[in-house]
Amino acid sequence: MSATAAVEITARKPENLAICTDPSHELYLKSEPIPKPGPRQCLIHVRATGICGSDVHFWKKGHIGDMVVVGENGLGHESAGVVIDTGEGVTRFKKGDRVALECGIPCSKPTCYYCRTGQYNACPDVVFFSTPPHHGTLRRYHVHPEDWLHPLPDELNFEEGSLLEPLSVALAGIDRSGVRLGDPVLICGAGPIGLVTLLAAHAAGANPIVIVDLDENRLKIAKSLLARVRTIRVDVEMSGKDVGEQVKAALGKEAKLAFECTGAESSVQSAIYSCRFGGMVFVIGCGKDFQTIPFSYMSAREIDLKFQYRYHDTYPKAIDLVSAGLIDLKPLVTHRYSLENGEEAFKTASNPATKAIKVQILDN
Repeated sequence: MSATAAVEITARKPENLAICTDPSHELYLKSEPIPKPGPRQCLIHVRATGICGSDVHFWKKGHIGDMVVVGENGLGHESAGVVIDTGEGVTRFKKGDRVALECGIPCSKPTCYYCRTGQYNACPDVVFFSTPPHHGTLRRYHVHPEDWLHPLPDELNFEEGSLLEPLSVALAGIDRSGVRLGDPVLICGAGPIGLVTLLAAHAAGANPIVIVDLDENRLKIAKSLLARVRTIRVDVEMSGKDVGEQVKAALGKEAKLAFECTGAESSVQSAIYSCRFGGMVFVIGCGKDFQTIPFSYMSAREIDLKFQYRYHDTYPKAIDLVSAGLIDLKPLVTHRYSLENGEEAFKTASNPATKAIKVQILDN
């Protein structure tokens, strides 16, 4: 065991702080008992957790679709940390191992069609930490099944380990969309998911790439991440057709693929009007339950509309891509807070004036 790992284990803090919300839209720190790992479980000291848009949504809105906050609910699912204890039967990890946490735990029963066929993200009995009624990983100590922990190589720090979760979302979109070398691509939205999708599309060989957003600062960040990306600042008053024309002019052609990373109805429409005959709009963003789309336009141009639900089998690939230097996640973290200042971190993440991209909560 390394000296660093030994320090991480022996410096255990007595208070297990967690960040929670409730049906009254309160946000607060809570002290909880330190859990003990059961069979084939590991006790993790969570060292880094990113605040996801869904965390803010559960806090502010109290639901995402049919997933409703009905009681106290712990937040957070983008996490990495260090193993500080193991339960009976654990064979893959030992104290001091650095890990990323995959937070969707399927039932894995042989009678479950989705688990049996490898589509475990569709398991109806999945436990997804931070999705009601399951508490999240935004806490100091968290018990996690060893099968859903991924070892972090030495070249990845805890912040990068926590960013593997949003990268997994992007990689799932890249896989399901079938993007190929030289495909002209549009990305709608330069928030955290839009930016990791930009990095993933670049690694996949998409070219040219245009990214659009309402916020000039986010477009500047996109340009700093990938110099060759072409940026367009859109206005809320612009129609989908107008945005589509600007996108086609910037690409020099129509998009074969449009990754929609906001979920906003106007943005979905813009993506549709940017696509060529036989193109595809791939929606990653989370929007309103019901939306209006140009049905006849899509029909006459054979434009496909596809979606994804979370991800499966992406973490090993994400780790390899970051380790090899094909995707650099470090610039995405713009704000860092201690666990004790978690409430302030959420205020920063939910306030556009802060110009935050990814806010992380760290516990050293």
